[in-house]
Amino acid sequence: MRERIESLDAVVLGGGAAGLMCAAVAGKRGQRVLVIERAEKPGRKILISGGGRCNFTNIHATAANYISANPHFAKSALNRYRPENFMALVDAYGIAWHEKTLGQLFCDGSARQIVDMLLDVVAGSGGSIVTGQDVTGVSHADGRFRVSTQDRVVEAPALVIATGGPSIPRMGATGQAYDLARQFGLKVVEPRPALVPLTLGGEEALFRDLSGVATDVVASVGKVAFREAALFTHRGLSGPAILQVSSYWRHGQRVAVDFLPGSDADWLVEAKRSAPKRTPNALLRERLPDRLATALADRIGLSGTLADIPDRHLREAGQRLGNWQFAPNGTEGFAKAEVTVGGISTAELSSKTMEARRVPGLYAIGEAVDVTGWLGGYNFQWAWASGWAAGMAL
Repeated sequence: MRERIESLDAVVLGGGAAGLMCAAVAGKRGQRVLVIERAEKPGRKILISGGGRCNFTNIHATAANYISANPHFAKSALNRYRPENFMALVDAYGIAWHEKTLGQLFCDGSARQIVDMLLDVVAGSGGSIVTGQDVTGVSHADGRFRVSTQDRVVEAPALVIATGGPSIPRMGATGQAYDLARQFGLKVVEPRPALVPLTLGGEEALFRDLSGVATDVVASVGKVAFREAALFTHRGLSGPAILQVSSYWRHGQRVAVDFLPGSDADWLVEAKRSAPKRTPNALLRERLPDRLATALADRIGLSGTLADIPDRHLREAGQRLGNWQFAPNGTEGFAKAEVTVGGISTAELSSKTMEARRVPGLYAIGEAVDVTGWLGGYNFQWAWASGWAAGMAL
């Protein structure tokens, strides 16, 4: 026999970063909150992040580091709950951390510390979490939301969608957030994989022979550029620089890679003046991994000594090395994507409270929303900030 209907102040669907933060904040404000998580344990995506050490925020996070149909939407939440606010919580729990590069903060120990901290805050504020529960139905009538799972039915005047996007389906990710949004008449910006490796085909498939080779580059698509490492894989391109531009890349676009950041197009011509008997391959091997240097020299057709090659050809080679054009034929999809671009339209939500404008009491936070951060702790900061904004409004 089904249990009786439980009455609460708010139900949060999803026990990830945003959902746990929301429940913790609302609970501290005296709200009776239940978090429903379909996985057997909450915070699974937190646990695998940052190589198991959780890149929990980025000290440089501003709205400029996010992709959204409305680039201004994230400003309110991010300005009111800043990286230093989450850092203070981490410090209060005695969790040691360090800055790695580019403002990225990681736990010295394990990502488990962040999950345990959030669970402790939720429990300490009177919140409850149930796991291993699939939501079998959601309805809304008379200002109350009714949520059914396998073994319980709960009602509350507020419902928070914090189920994330479809990235990393092996962790249990689904498109449930979008189904719920559409059920309540909210528009959804078409989701696509983000922070995801790019695949190469045709002649460019030859670069797969370089699988495992990494080097520092500037990768760009359109007007967006990132200087970080690029990694060749057996399917195409990956590494931080490529993952960053993948969030902006669309089918048909080319990705430009500068293999020699800081060098101008005439560097080979200048090298010819000072060392005419040297070979381009030898020069490239001083600045790039050996296998990559040889492959690039071969593709450009740089053979013989510098003295054997006309200045015009050396200049063209320098230009190509600084602006190598790749034509990806796709991505490795949601299975390998760290996050999702797109989601519940920000036009449907209040930027201050994350509440749906047309459905009072319905909220959407975290990756479920059309706000996607760069690689490097930005998506966690959005989870904390949007969860905090909704939690303060419940």
